[in-house]
Amino acid sequence: MTRGARGAAQKPSPTAAATKSAEQAGKPRRSASAIVADTASGHHLLTVHGYSRTKGVPTGECVKSRPFDIGGHRWRIDYYPNGVRAEVADYVSLSLMLDEDEGVAAAPAVKAQYDIRLAGEAEEEEEEGAALASASVDDFTPGRGWVYTTFVSREELEGSEHLRNDSFTVRCDIVVVRDYRAEDAAAGFVSVPACDLRRDLAGLLETEKGADVVFEVGGETVAAHRCVLAARSSVFAAELFGPMKEGKEDMKPEVFKALLRFAYTGLLPETRKEDQDVTCQHLLVAADRYGMRRLKLICEEKLCECINVGSAAIVLALAEQHRCEGLKKACFDFLAAPANLRAVVATEGFQHLSRSCPSLMAEVITMSLGIS
Repeated sequence: MTRGARGAAQKPSPTAAATKSAEQAGKPRRSASAIVADTASGHHLLTVHGYSRTKGVPTGECVKSRPFDIGGHRWRIDYYPNGVRAEVADYVSLSLMLDEDEGVAAAPAVKAQYDIRLAGEAEEEEEEGAALASASVDDFTPGRGWVYTTFVSREELEGSEHLRNDSFTVRCDIVVVRDYRAEDAAAGFVSVPACDLRRDLAGLLETEKGADVVFEVGGETVAAHRCVLAARSSVFAAELFGPMKEGKEDMKPEVFKALLRFAYTGLLPETRKEDQDVTCQHLLVAADRYGMRRLKLICEEKLCECINVGSAAIVLALAEQHRCEGLKKACFDFLAAPANLRAVVATEGFQHLSRSCPSLMAEVITMSLGIS
């Protein structure tokens, strides 16, 4: 672009004069701006029950998931048990599709970053979308999408811990890029470190510095800070700002410590994958006891991923007793498969369910009549 000729000289304003004076004094003016992507993100969990039976689907044919909404758009996942084409017939293929009507032909494509992986491969929920930061932004148009041709080989899947009780779960992360905008950026002059409040509070809990309340749990003593607990739980607030300074808790020490760690840091404890469902069951009960809603919902979400023949009845009873509607629906969704229902009825957990939650039995019986 050709630069235009300079116009007639104008009397500089005081601000311009001051800037010119500063530049002449060897102090060049600095400025910064940024181009920012306006995004919306989320994730969807898709569980394949009865994996062995799905291997009867011919190569090149798929089973479609139910539609789900992320970023103001409707999506679905297409599952190809025997690959999307003959060359990859030994693999499971998955594709992410924009499940929307064609609409206006000239409608712009939806721009999005995405990732599909076996559930459990990303440890921290707060890192959702972080792995997509450097991923390419792809265009999605109605009825079309992108495919993971060789998502996982059947041999690898069948020999992995991800396949449990003939079921496995995949997690799909999506970041929808809505628009781009320009804005001023002070970051060009100042580097602000990440917030370290979580680390500091964790250190406060571990060192017990300034602790002013002691709990007796399963023969162990655990020190904490009343103000922190009261801020995180209305139940703790009611208990701790009364006459009580020490208290006994009727739960396992490791569960109570995990509860406190979440209160201080917002993080769940690190557990072995095989112990995750049991840990979440205990933590859900504790979270409900102390009115810690976010922890309860996190445990509820994780338990939805762990439902199997051995745990379904126990988890269903837990969901009923602690008013976990989402978890209850997930259990009934699992039991909707006739083979799963028959297998669960034969477990000890189902006998416990019939004794502890007799009201649920009518719902289970109604379901069995509907699918028999």
